[in-house]
Amino acid sequence: MTSDTPKTNTFRKKSDSKPRAQESNPTRFSIAFARDKRIPLTLGIILMSFAIFSFFAFLSYIFSGKADQSLVESEIQEGIRTTAAEARNWLGLFGAKMSDVFIRKWFGLSAFLLPPYLFFLGFKLAFKKSLVSLSRYSGFALFFVFWIGLLSGYLVQLADGYSTLGYLSGGFGFELGLLADEFLGWGTFILIFGSILIFIIFYFDIRQLSWFATSSPPESIAEKSQTSTSAEALTELDEVRDEVGFEEEMEEIDMEEEASSWTIKSEEKEKPAPSKDPVFNIQGDDDLEDEIVIEKPEEKKFAINKPKEEKTALEVENLDPYDPTLDLPNYKYPTLDLLNEYDVQKVTVSRQELEENKNKIVETLVNFKIGIQEIKATIGPTVTLYEIIPDPGVKISKIKNLEDDIALSLAALGIRIIAPMPGKGTIGIEVPNKNRELVPAKSVLGTEKFLHSDKDLPVALGKTISNEVFVMDLAKMPHLLMAGATGQGKSVGLNMILASLVYKKHPSQLKFVLVDPKKVELTLFNKIERHFLAKLPGTDEAIITDTKKVIYTLNSLCIEMDNRYDLLKDAGCRNLKEYNAKFVARKLSPEKGHKFMPYIVLVIDELADLMMTAGKEIEAPIARLAQLARAIGIHLVVATQRPSVNVITGIIKANFPARLSFRVTSKIDSRTILDAGGAEQLIGMGDMLLSQGSDVTRIQCAFLDTPEVDSICDWIGAQKGYPDAYLLPEFAGEEGEGSLSDIDLSDRDPLFNDAARLIVLHQQGSTSLIQRKLKLGYNRAGRIVDQLEAAGIVGPFEGSKAREVLVQDEASLERLLNNL
Repeated sequence: MTSDTPKTNTFRKKSDSKPRAQESNPTRFSIAFARDKRIPLTLGIILMSFAIFSFFAFLSYIFSGKADQSLVESEIQEGIRTTAAEARNWLGLFGAKMSDVFIRKWFGLSAFLLPPYLFFLGFKLAFKKSLVSLSRYSGFALFFVFWIGLLSGYLVQLADGYSTLGYLSGGFGFELGLLADEFLGWGTFILIFGSILIFIIFYFDIRQLSWFATSSPPESIAEKSQTSTSAEALTELDEVRDEVGFEEEMEEIDMEEEASSWTIKSEEKEKPAPSKDPVFNIQGDDDLEDEIVIEKPEEKKFAINKPKEEKTALEVENLDPYDPTLDLPNYKYPTLDLLNEYDVQKVTVSRQELEENKNKIVETLVNFKIGIQEIKATIGPTVTLYEIIPDPGVKISKIKNLEDDIALSLAALGIRIIAPMPGKGTIGIEVPNKNRELVPAKSVLGTEKFLHSDKDLPVALGKTISNEVFVMDLAKMPHLLMAGATGQGKSVGLNMILASLVYKKHPSQLKFVLVDPKKVELTLFNKIERHFLAKLPGTDEAIITDTKKVIYTLNSLCIEMDNRYDLLKDAGCRNLKEYNAKFVARKLSPEKGHKFMPYIVLVIDELADLMMTAGKEIEAPIARLAQLARAIGIHLVVATQRPSVNVITGIIKANFPARLSFRVTSKIDSRTILDAGGAEQLIGMGDMLLSQGSDVTRIQCAFLDTPEVDSICDWIGAQKGYPDAYLLPEFAGEEGEGSLSDIDLSDRDPLFNDAARLIVLHQQGSTSLIQRKLKLGYNRAGRIVDQLEAAGIVGPFEGSKAREVLVQDEASLERLLNNL
């Protein structure tokens, strides 16, 4: 199990030939002190505390400053406590004195800009995250220190009331106002209002004051075209083309730009002359230049010609990063209010129960002449872990063999001995609690550890034996194999995985392929079809229950995997995360077939039923996906009630490094799923073991009831979604519906010869190969394969295997093609 704590670099340079004593380096302490991570955390908390203190002190000074003036100006004497008690400021005498310095003597009302800056700075030091841009806020605060000071100082100077209104400007502002009055007189107001306009223009990047352009859009277009450079106009064109999806021909565009406030519309008007309607056309060809023609009611035309090769650089420099969530900009993530509140009191294991169990464990070990040096207990929601340190010379295997004897003495169901504890010099004995604790889904999904997780596919399963929320990253696992007997919590575990992902991911970032042979477990997720589900084209139901459609879907996912790998290769990326980052940064062009690709999670609820009915046709694509799909963002969660070797075959098991087991009926099943015993000793109702390599973690699965799943799906389904589910590549099966005698070779596909040469060159009779290389749909590629079989170039369909190529060299192929 990977740790959430970042690891530091432990590599060291080779030391010099002469050893140096640690005491001889006077800078060692200072360097260690500077690297201490507690220092910035402490400093951040101090700054945030001081910011809150100063803000309330300043606020109180507005109301109580005059009343505290005499106290502030008096010298500190022996009766300081009596003097401090008379202070009216909410933060006492210190708050009054500090406010008097910052507000009356220095900055006036501008002093209120200081506490937010200190708070933002402290937050960044403490939590390594920025609430706002510190550099941007610094520029904002610095300008308004001068601007507010000048405005308030000039007004106070005109009122000649520094003694009564001086706190508004402070000494700094009053001197600014006095200086401005001497040099500018009433022209100070021009400086004040002119400077705030200039600040707004630069701070908010305003290019044009829109209210001068609203009355006559056509003239503003002319001015914009005459005064702006071609590069700027082309940049705006590229932004428009990006928003409409880089389409080559567009009939109607309604584009509004707030900054320049000019509109182009293609709506028909009541006037009979269509030539005067505003038209915005983009006509493109590989060998021609793009031309933009804007026809206005005045019949004036503006044309901007730009070579094709100059567009990309401008596009990259001026366009904002691509945001996939803008497809559904109003999508609301599910809220925690959808989950049930359970009146669950935290389980407390009594001191008496702990003492009794400890004494029975010690007594049993002593009876078998095993001494122990120390024993301690860790109380979890389901079991309590007793860790013992045996006497020197005691064999671990001897304690391990006493599992049944200890269970007998404790009269407990399902104790588990962990010998030794990973990373510890102890032996663990897990004993079920008499009163177990329910772990509600809300208590897991609502924690900071999950809500602020930076994992790619975070899944909150439940709580560990030490009552810590367990959050795993499905993208790192990268596939999960689940097992458990009927009624032990497997379906609830699947629901927790799905719910965790929809709570953290936007529909544009994640898609599910749900396979439910039992037809009842995953039906609730039908409601989120247009948001999170993926399916084959032309199918009515997104949740697959028919075995034949399962085979097609798995093979379709293999095609999707191959297509994604082609895109990664073309983009020069190693995995989906790098690819999507490049696409978001607009370094990949949709015109070349690139697109933002969501994660795809395949969930199979009952593998045993599929293996019994389809066997190798199911096993082969699952194994292929498990072997290769990790890098391109396709992850598998496969569950079964019967973890026998004929269901979880060796080829499947080898490609699922992460295994999760609820209670099973036998030690053999436990070894099949986990490669170790222990799952047969679990106590049911969500008690489970998660194996990741050599690390096995015991977890109490969170409880997510069916009405809660229903509420989550209703929340998502009631919102606007995509027009349809995410469509996977076409797959109609390679066996075909007609016989070879029905195929007319005189009506061959235009790409028949190219496909034949491709098949013979690669010696691989695969429909997906033709589809990828010739960029065809799967149905057309399948028809070409049927024609190749009828021509004797490839052999018959052989299930999940590629067809045999019957022609061995290109010369033989050319002779065959000439004779057709």
